[in-house]
Amino acid sequence: MRILTWQWGRRGAGPRFAALLHAALGRLPATESVLSLSAEAEILGAADAPDCAWRYPTYSSAAGALARLLTLPLAGRRVRAELDRLAPDVALCAMPAVLDRLMVANLRVPYGIIVHDAVSHPGESLSFRLVDQARLLRGAALLATLSQAVTDELHNAGAVRPGQRVLTLTHPPMPVGDGAMPAPPFAHGGRPRLLMFGRLLPYKGLDLLCQAMADLGPDPGFILKVAGDGPDSAELGRLGAMPHVVVDRRWIPEAELAQLIGDSDALVLPYRQASQSGVAAAALALGRQVIATDVGGLAEQLRDAPQAILCPPDAGALADALRRWRDRRFTPGPTPAADPMAAWTAMAAQLRAGLGAISGAA
Repeated sequence: MRILTWQWGRRGAGPRFAALLHAALGRLPATESVLSLSAEAEILGAADAPDCAWRYPTYSSAAGALARLLTLPLAGRRVRAELDRLAPDVALCAMPAVLDRLMVANLRVPYGIIVHDAVSHPGESLSFRLVDQARLLRGAALLATLSQAVTDELHNAGAVRPGQRVLTLTHPPMPVGDGAMPAPPFAHGGRPRLLMFGRLLPYKGLDLLCQAMADLGPDPGFILKVAGDGPDSAELGRLGAMPHVVVDRRWIPEAELAQLIGDSDALVLPYRQASQSGVAAAALALGRQVIATDVGGLAEQLRDAPQAILCPPDAGALADALRRWRDRRFTPGPTPAADPMAAWTAMAAQLRAGLGAISGAA
């Protein structure tokens, strides 16, 4: 069976997720995997760029994205020519992006979609990605999620139509960088280092983290780094004014992720809502502990991970969890998640079975 995996986002977790999935599908017997990424995808500029059979020119700015949307009817011939060249039996959208409607309008084979988020999270602006996702859902023969929480949201929203197959998977640990393991947690011998990383939006629980840090007093016993892109906010201002807190508010390039996570001893995810977390998946792959609220798909993703400390989405409970982590800092650090590649291959096998069922291909 020949599977086309596509993801036409430029940066963030989407292209990396697609590349890892493509590689895992390619390890399965009787399976040929071909990958299509945005020609502007950040990971294609890396030394270890994935094998990509189709680099589709998308856009490099918001204005460029709008221009591409306005000219979609003119682009169909080129897309059809590439699809004819690759000749897939079935296709899989690894994560929705703005221009996916162009792909599905020209596909002549069944397709599946991995649904990372069923609904917008609080604090997110109008998302063209989710608008396009609604179109993808209607035409897909297979819906796959990475948590039961997202599966339930799809059903509750009436987004699953009769006859659609639904697979509930688990997000595998997500290697970043060149795959080399960083030094173990606390090997630096200094003050413990805690990291919050990702999109700095309200649903990520910045208010909970801010209050928890205040509850810990002027010296929490560790250094907290808050890194990622997002709007300015009162919570970020309060955090930045606290001793032992560093705020780095910017887009973190793909090339910096491994060092950013490897330089920390643990990651904190104080989310108020979550579908699942690629940040947690990367932390587990690099042997970092994760302190997280037990909301949405996070509880499913982390409940069996020995590196995880889960707590309710409450500032007091989060402060207690941070104290427990801080006070255990001299115990041996957690070990990396066992063989992340095996977990990706197992997920790929589940997807292959579902894609085979909708395509009729062996």
